[in-house]
Amino acid sequence: MLPGIRGVGGSVLYLLDDRPDLTGVWDSEFSRDKSAAPDVGLVRVDHVAQTMDYDEMLTWVLFYTSIFDVRKNAPVDIVDPGGLVRSQVIENRSGRFRLTLNGAENYRSFAGHFLTGNFGPSVQHVAFSTNDIFHTARALAKRKFSSLQISPNYYEDLRARFGLAAEMIDRLRVNNILYDRDSDGEYFQLYSPVFGEGFFLEVVQRSGGYSGYGAPNAIFRIASQRRVLKPDIPV
Repeated sequence: MLPGIRGVGGSVLYLLDDRPDLTGVWDSEFSRDKSAAPDVGLVRVDHVAQTMDYDEMLTWVLFYTSIFDVRKNAPVDIVDPGGLVRSQVIENRSGRFRLTLNGAENYRSFAGHFLTGNFGPSVQHVAFSTNDIFHTARALAKRKFSSLQISPNYYEDLRARFGLAAEMIDRLRVNNILYDRDSDGEYFQLYSPVFGEGFFLEVVQRSGGYSGYGAPNAIFRIASQRRVLKPDIPV
């Protein structure tokens, strides 16, 4: 039996546990290919993003802060052409455990569209960490990974915002990598295409003390994702 706990609305959260009597549960419940996996530079899970109706968001925040030793960051509004999405980060002190809770105010947003295709709140994306996002992008491309196509206009805006060298702008554009920077460090993001009704994967690289999630890039990422799902998302 897989270890887990009951979440909000009857959901189930399954846990990883390294106690001797539970370490083998995943091997016994699932079959997997144990051959050597190709090295694309992924180090660990950086964060997991869960989408829910905005009205349920406070309940989820209370749930997570009650059972885990975590703290809340200041909430952020994510601009979507279909409406605002409220984002709340929950993380532990080391930053090894990070959740981003995204509350959709209506079904016209990209996050809201994802909810209509699921039975309640669900994980919408998982972000993996790398120490060299350009190496990871090249390695994934060799294995037929097709990244989310970012509008060329984004990179012109990026040049104006940060004054990056033309060579860096070209490297970012060719690999569809997004960029952010603050006083503590830099942040790079690479996205997968959209799967199903809005699930996707992300690869990130943090440098220095950057602890954010690239919020200024969200509107550009959402615009690219909405182009993929445009026939199904009402405006």
